[in-house]
Amino acid sequence: MAKLFKDYTQDQCYLFPPNLNELIPENHLVRVVSDFIDQIDISSVINSYPGGGSSTYHPRMLLKVLVYAYVEKIYSGRRIAKALMENVNFMWLAGGNKADFRTINRFRGERIIGNIKSVFSSMIEYLIDSGYISFEKYFLDGTTIEANARRSSYVWKKNTNRHKNNLEENVKELFKKVDRITEAENAEYGDEDLEELGENVVINSETIREKIEKVNQLLNEEPKNREAKKAKRKLERDYLPRMEKYEEQLEILGERNSYSKTDPDATMMRVKPNLRDAVVKPAYNVQIGTEDQFFLGYSIHNNPVDIRVMGDHLEQVKDMVGKVPEILIAEAGYGSEENYHILEDEDILPVVKYRGYDKKRKTEKDKYKAENFIYDEESDSFTCPEGKQLYFDHEKEEERRTGYIVIRREYQCRDCGACPAKLLCSPNSKVGRCLTVSWEWERYKHQAKKILDSEEGEKLRKQRSCDVEAVFGMIKGNRQFRRFHVRGIKKVEAEMGIICIAHNILKTAAVI
Repeated sequence: MAKLFKDYTQDQCYLFPPNLNELIPENHLVRVVSDFIDQIDISSVINSYPGGGSSTYHPRMLLKVLVYAYVEKIYSGRRIAKALMENVNFMWLAGGNKADFRTINRFRGERIIGNIKSVFSSMIEYLIDSGYISFEKYFLDGTTIEANARRSSYVWKKNTNRHKNNLEENVKELFKKVDRITEAENAEYGDEDLEELGENVVINSETIREKIEKVNQLLNEEPKNREAKKAKRKLERDYLPRMEKYEEQLEILGERNSYSKTDPDATMMRVKPNLRDAVVKPAYNVQIGTEDQFFLGYSIHNNPVDIRVMGDHLEQVKDMVGKVPEILIAEAGYGSEENYHILEDEDILPVVKYRGYDKKRKTEKDKYKAENFIYDEESDSFTCPEGKQLYFDHEKEEERRTGYIVIRREYQCRDCGACPAKLLCSPNSKVGRCLTVSWEWERYKHQAKKILDSEEGEKLRKQRSCDVEAVFGMIKGNRQFRRFHVRGIKKVEAEMGIICIAHNILKTAAVI
């Protein structure tokens, strides 16, 4: 029986060249990406081009290629350029253009910096107008994503300060030695130290340069002074470069505790490569807000503490989208007096837990916690569970790093000496139990508890875990995006914008 095979001819010629459009199914994801990018405003990216000179690739085409590459989990510029040469979907999307990896990386790392947020804002407007989102509920959460930096390239502020302090001591000793060999200064000051060695003067690179200048003046008068030559060599080749290095490190650190030499904007944070382990690596704190698993906003921070970046995140969302949501839902990691104050100022309903809200288990020691003390407004005093009185002592103000002022009132008990519960209530106090209260914080907690305990509040709290946390699972798990591919917080911000746009297009395609 004859064997029948379909015709197989590799060098078959075509009368007309094949149309790439016919090779792509009508409902393919690449068509959704193309149509979506065509609908949104990218004028800010177009206006970033200076004009003139030779022609360049169209930014809309490059944005489509970049977004579709992130949809397909292709993050390398070289692999994207390779796909433009080999992949039918990329070839159709680019209209036959074959941008190399330098062009792609330059577009990702330069052109869209500062402009990607306006593109994202245009996307949010499109999603609202199309009925995909309402921008009423805002589920907020954060995660750490590893920076494009070596793990061993860290600089810790504590170590820098320690090395700098040791160097200052060595510099002071050498300064004294230089002073002893300077006869003119000895005659002027006698046995007293110079002004630059006083307690109120800081040893820095500038004072070292001044001392080098004085040693040079001495060597002009005594060229063969070996001690002066030795001191100058030590100052110029060792102490001055080290002091300049430590000063530069402290300037980069600012208020942070660490940074990476490879990417100075990245901070050493705890990153979870899997569900069990956590390691310290250079990373960024990524804050996102979602609704129905669509991105509503995002921001990048090098501060690892979520509670300190919520205000900055909302400001960036407000600048990006032009408004703030009506309801914000977040976990206890965001519950602070300052954050509740921010939400109240912005007229946002806070469905935000505070620390201690979920605690159910009671111990004997919990009986003497502040919430179990009874307050009498008329006498401005508290009564402890043992019947002792705590009277107002003084008021103090504490200023946070952001400038927010916390007003605390302290109440003191003077009758704790013979109390049988002293070991449980105030074991370390020599005077008596002291109670510190911020009435503003108590007011915010009372309001938050009413919202959290309501039927709608309980429903939103349950929804949070399957909304915003599911989005992180899609990005880090499904899309395998666990590490940024660019360096510098501005470039990282732009790359995160591409991730958000790609994710929202995928969600739109799923709905369609």
